[in-house]
This record gives sequence, C-alpha cells and structure tokens, in this order.
Amino acid sequence: MLLSGSMSDPAAGFSLELSSDLREMRDWVHDFAASVIRPAAAEWDEREQVPWPILQEAAKIGLYSLDFLAAQFFEESGLGIPVAFEELFWGDAGIGLSLVASGLAGIAVVSSGTPEQVGEWLPQLFGTPDDVKLGAFCSSEPDAGSDVAAIRTRAVYDEKTDEWVINGVKTWATNGGIANVHVVVASVEPSLGSRGQATFIVPPATPGLSMGQKFRKHGIRASHTAEVVLDDVRVPGRCLVGGKEKLDHRLARIREGGRGGEQAAMKTFEASRPSVAAMAVGVARAATEFATEYARTRVQFGRPIGQNQGVAFQLADMAASVDAARLLTWRAAWMARAGKPFERAEGSMSKLVAGETAVRVTEQAIQILGGNGYTREYPVERWHRDAKIFTIFEGTSEIQRMLIGRTITGLDVR
Repeated sequence: MLLSGSMSDPAAGFSLELSSDLREMRDWVHDFAASVIRPAAAEWDEREQVPWPILQEAAKIGLYSLDFLAAQFFEESGLGIPVAFEELFWGDAGIGLSLVASGLAGIAVVSSGTPEQVGEWLPQLFGTPDDVKLGAFCSSEPDAGSDVAAIRTRAVYDEKTDEWVINGVKTWATNGGIANVHVVVASVEPSLGSRGQATFIVPPATPGLSMGQKFRKHGIRASHTAEVVLDDVRVPGRCLVGGKEKLDHRLARIREGGRGGEQAAMKTFEASRPSVAAMAVGVARAATEFATEYARTRVQFGRPIGQNQGVAFQLADMAASVDAARLLTWRAAWMARAGKPFERAEGSMSKLVAGETAVRVTEQAIQILGGNGYTREYPVERWHRDAKIFTIFEGTSEIQRMLIGRTITGLDVR
C-alpha cells in the first residue's frame, strides 16, 4: 500500500547520498588534509603565522584556487562547499581558515557585484600557483562587531575624480593588512544606519591602507587576524560593489520609505553561515573520531575505557551531535543553492548548532583523554581552542538565537 504520492512525486527521489563527483572531491580534499595539513598543524599553531608553504602546495594542485571554490559554490546540490570545508577543517581549523578566507571576500563581491567586477577581482583574490595571493573581507570595527549598524568607517564620493574616499579602522579581519585585495564595508549615508552602507574593493597597493594591530589569538592561530587602518584611501568609482547607479536607486528608495534590500555585511554573513557551520562540523568530527579511537585502545582497570558506559555514552552523544549539525548544515546549503529563502533562519540554525556542538564535543574529547587531553602532545586541546571561534565570529550564538527567535515568533526580538 502506498502511503502517499506516486513515482512522479519529487520526494520519491529523495536521497542523502552524495553524488560520485562529490565523493571523489571529498576524498581528494580529505587526502590533502590528512597528508599535508594535519602533520603541520601543531607547528603553525605555535608559530601563529600564515602557513605559506601549505597555501602554495594547495595552489599547485588546484585546491587553493578560484576554479575549485567556484566549482563547489555552483555545485548543483549546494553541498560542494560544506563537504570540502568539513574535510579541510577536520585537518586543522587555523590552516583551513587560511585556505578559505579569501572566499569570504569573494562572496561579498559575487553577492552584489557586477559581472565585470566579479571577472576582474575574484582571480586577484587567489593569484596563481606561482604567485599566491590573499583576499580579506573587512566589516567588524572596534565598536561594531555584532552591531553592524554601528559601523563608522565612512566612504565619501568625490565627483570631480570619480573616486570614493574611505576613512576608518576595521578589526578582526582575516588576512587584514597582508591581503592583495581588501573588500571593505563602509557607511555612505550614516543617517540611514545599516541601510546606508555599501561595499568597496580596495585594489592592491592602494595608498592609505595599512595593517594595525596583529592579534594573538586563543585558537585558529595559523590564520592571520589584524586591524586594517584606512586613512584617506581613494578607490576608483568602479570599485563600489554593484556600482553607483544601483546604490543611488537603493538609497532613494529608502529615503522614500521603501525597503532597501539586505544590509551589505549581513548579506555576506547570511550567505556564508552554512559554510562556517561546515567548518565547525569538521572540527567536531575530528575530536569525536580521535576520542573514539583513544577509547578503543586506552586500557584502564584491565579493559578499554570505551567499555565503560560513562565513556561510551559520551561518545554516543558526540557522534549523534556531529551528525545532527551536519544535517542542519546540508539543509541550509541545499536551500541556499536552490534559491529557497531562510524563512525560519535555517542558515542561523546551522551555524548555532554546529558551533556550539564543536565547543561541547571538543571539551568532551579532552575529558575522555584525561590528563593527556590537556597537553599539547595530543591535538584535542588545540581543537577545543579552535572550536570556540565558531560561537563568536560571523555572528555570535546570541545573534543567531535572536534571528531564529524573530522568525519563529514573528516578533521584533531584541
């Protein structure tokens, strides 16, 4: 007896199995993560420097490239980026972030840019295998993290020269100050708050842009994080993402009481949330796998500690949590690729659950390893340090809960 539907029902073809192309890509990225990233992870964590040799090796095989990221971004199921990012961050979060951070700047250009801007600037975010480049997305400021409406960096149009003059300080910028191309969110009409913001491309070697403080971090230490100082930075009019005509129409619509569309920084963050969730899933999975193998082989009181319910039950919860986070991530990524709106903040759900899962699971891994887990002789303490960032950057857990709360209640939760 058929419960519902028929063979023509699209649901009849539902499957969670990855395509052969995705499986092949996953295995290729996993091999690089296992053979190149993991063996170097502890060293670059201690160095707190960009792992240039690994970036160069990734570029040579086509892993660090616009072509690879574009192929996964446009993969028909939407799962290309989540699958690739999970494997990279399974290898190491700091090195993984160095490999994918240029893509965030790319998303900011692709999401609102003209075809000409996409064609001109995206290749410059990555360079070539012989000349590796970096991109940086600059949104946060000392007084504007989660509160993107508080951005003070100002861009003023100079009609005589068709240039935008940008002044301000950005902070927490991955690749900030060392990137080839910086993509900067600035206010063009402060009276409109977040609706009066726009995104600008700062070309290589533009005078007035410099690196401020480089941050020494708790985790993800193999990625470069710094302030970016913009002092009378002049960029050509063509470097306004989307173009001035589009900006003028949007601002005019807002002044007349209409809707202005999505705010510049938030549009980038919303598009990237499933990707960030996949990063957290990779870290959580790494810790779960390591703790499980340790529990199989670590003998105490004459038997493997995994035979103790206290340990086995923890591992069971860890494994189930990682799978749940991955499924939420895949759902959000599929919805984004299919053009389905996040009506229940599904992107925020994926990041919230995956980020908090990573923190909890890596802590449980330390507990299972006991004293060994607390030392740098084992990787779980590093994974725990790395995991915490996923509840903070690109929207804190509190921000994600607020966004989810708004959608499910229909109320202006603050």
